[in-house]
Amino acid sequence: MEFPSKLIENAVGELAKLPGIGKKTALRLALHLLKAETETTSNLAEALAKMRFDITYCQTCHNISDTEQCSICANKLRDHATICVVSDIRDVIAIENTGQYQGTYHVLGGVISPIEGIGPGDLHIDTLLERVTAPGSEVQEVILAISPTMEGDTTAFYLSRKLRDQEGVNISTIARGIPVGGELEYADEITLGRSIVERQRQAR
Repeated sequence: MEFPSKLIENAVGELAKLPGIGKKTALRLALHLLKAETETTSNLAEALAKMRFDITYCQTCHNISDTEQCSICANKLRDHATICVVSDIRDVIAIENTGQYQGTYHVLGGVISPIEGIGPGDLHIDTLLERVTAPGSEVQEVILAISPTMEGDTTAFYLSRKLRDQEGVNISTIARGIPVGGELEYADEITLGRSIVERQRQAR
């Protein structure tokens, strides 16, 4: 693809690195920004820069946050006796959009995948165990809301083994309304919401 300007070519090249964005779409976006008001382009650039450099992660659950503790963990109206364990921040957003869950979360930051060299030590598992086992912990239920892939099931099994002997803590998994091999973020809100509501308690 030939470009009349090196600046346009550089912009298209960077935009095309985004997931799902091809060169033609990147060119269309670049030309749109070129024609837009200067303030529009400046605001976009500023918002992206602030997102990249100013955003932080919740010290409790590892969700994205503007402060040391995310708005969910800081909300006293949430059910802090229930922790929903997910692999990715996108899963938090997906579950929140259902409006069916009022507990808290714990973001693992991935799933156990020996093929990719990801083990339990590479995930936020230790902090989850600390939340559940800490003296005076109010946690009564841990929901394993991990996508039902081979790696996801391996991760859920590992966590259930780690947590099953914790007195007074029930372990449950989301109902299999989510298709096996599917990803939570692509599930429709009704199916995902029903999976949370109809979660299944695991045998110890």
